[in-house]
Amino acid sequence: MAAPLDTAPGDMSMETDLDEIELDLFIEAMRRRHGYDLGQYARASLKRRVQGLVRQHGLDHIGALTARVLRDTAFLPQVVEGLSVPVSEMFRDPFVFSALRTQVFPTLASYPSINIWQAGCAHGEEVYSLAILLEEAGLYERCQIYATDFSDAALARAREGIFPAREARAASLRYQQAGGGMTLADYYHARYDLVKLDAALRRNVVFANHNLATDGVFCEAHLILCRNVLIYFNNALQNRALALFADSLVRGGFLCLGTKENLSTAPVAGNFAAVDRAARIFRAMRPT
Repeated sequence: MAAPLDTAPGDMSMETDLDEIELDLFIEAMRRRHGYDLGQYARASLKRRVQGLVRQHGLDHIGALTARVLRDTAFLPQVVEGLSVPVSEMFRDPFVFSALRTQVFPTLASYPSINIWQAGCAHGEEVYSLAILLEEAGLYERCQIYATDFSDAALARAREGIFPAREARAASLRYQQAGGGMTLADYYHARYDLVKLDAALRRNVVFANHNLATDGVFCEAHLILCRNVLIYFNNALQNRALALFADSLVRGGFLCLGTKENLSTAPVAGNFAAVDRAARIFRAMRPT
């Protein structure tokens, strides 16, 4: 005779276990069917986004989402967009952009050409912020900015350079706090409830799909920005991304992380020296 179950049918712990099983199956389906490795993303954050997709598309459970992902390839872009975290704003943390302008740009000015990799660019707010400051520093003509994300939908939004006008006032203040030399309105045209950034800011930007979980070195860079992306990865994936950045930077190149991110415990920590710990700016050095 079989031993009785510890939990009765419908018990909350059983429902929780079922959710976890369904999440595992979703992760496996995304990897095997579409090549997206989500297994090393921070699980709690990933689960929230997957459950959000379930609600958004009127499904009953994660299993139904998995079934659709397996069978409906046209549905994949919506899923990838829902899994990405395009939460940013122009000149977010203005003191970071001020530190880049005063502590990084003078060194970049010594190079005849400058490669910049903006990893996890989301909708492009930070790409345009950086382009504006580089323009004002007289460096933009020497720059090639590679703006990457694993979401094609996010990249399409970034290429447009169109943002809600309601964000412009706060962005203008942050621009001034970052040390902007003009007014932010000089860089956009407002119409109705939207602002469209000057197309000239995109002239040296390449938007491209790149997945930090699975893809390799993207370019040889003098500056890499990856802000508020690593917080959504587990330790193993954080270490993978940081190793990728270390391999991508020229000697003396700069890495800028989000203000809640660090590399002090990463295996590649010895490859970097802190330039500004508050702004999370580091410089690539020879390994110790």
